[in-house]
Amino acid sequence: MSSKEDSERTKSALVPPYPLIVNQLNDSKVIPFLGAGASLGGRKPGEAWKKGVRSFLPTAGELAGHLADTTAFPADEVRELATVAQYFSVVGGRQPLTEELHTIFNSDYKPGPLHEFLAGVAAPLLIVTTNYDDLIERALDDENRRLGHRARPYEVVIHTTEADTGDLLLWWPYGESEPREVSPNKLDIDLEKRTVVYKMHGAIDRGKAVRDQYVITEDDYIDFLTRMTTGKAVPAIFAELFQTRHFLFLGYGLKDWNLRVVLNRVEKDLRRPKGITSWAIQHNPSELEKLFWSGRGVQVYDQLLDDFVRHLKIP
Repeated sequence: MSSKEDSERTKSALVPPYPLIVNQLNDSKVIPFLGAGASLGGRKPGEAWKKGVRSFLPTAGELAGHLADTTAFPADEVRELATVAQYFSVVGGRQPLTEELHTIFNSDYKPGPLHEFLAGVAAPLLIVTTNYDDLIERALDDENRRLGHRARPYEVVIHTTEADTGDLLLWWPYGESEPREVSPNKLDIDLEKRTVVYKMHGAIDRGKAVRDQYVITEDDYIDFLTRMTTGKAVPAIFAELFQTRHFLFLGYGLKDWNLRVVLNRVEKDLRRPKGITSWAIQHNPSELEKLFWSGRGVQVYDQLLDDFVRHLKIP
């Protein structure tokens, strides 16, 4: 495609309804979902990640490549992250895999414009992320330091993968030094007053590595999906909001099949009503992804996340 054709395509493309999205966020009527693409800021064009880089996080492909190289993953197999992580766990053990992931994610990566924007929303939000990093929490902490005595407390809820916690979640009430283990149906947070970060696929624990949780291997995803279908993954108080609020997908591609299972459960088991519009911001989505998004009642917009956030800030 020529530059002129590309320019014409850009001019004719639909743009997200920025004022509407901002207004709905400010009214606590949107649930942002942060995918892997939401954590990829901080690198120069063409710059690749390798272990030891502390200025930006790896893509899923880069992480899969590193784990594959570490374990001499079979050269004729596709380096898909869940498969490579499963292989690492089989040939090296789960603990070495967890330690390797901790080494990679235990760094002061800089929150991006998206994290900073969400942290600046004064209204209480339910923010769902499938990322292991702590960028959104760090952005919230930065914002609270800026606000001083007007700081806004937030809470963190983490999906667990360790066998000794069973189907329990880790819940970090704001200001507490230790998490509580709680049943998904007994989580008690005032969502009208508190922002909550729900880490659906686990997370690094920067303070105590033994509490790291990662949904990353094929077995982890099977367990997660089983918990989804039996109502033991999404806390009941979150499920209620899933039925009534807009979704805003940021940094996802709908080829991510586990996300599609989440959406299936929301639509069928949680009986999400038809007519609640959701949005997805995805750069250069394929025609297949556009079709999948449309089938889920999601309007997809072809845009870079940083450009999307920049427009959200316009009054």
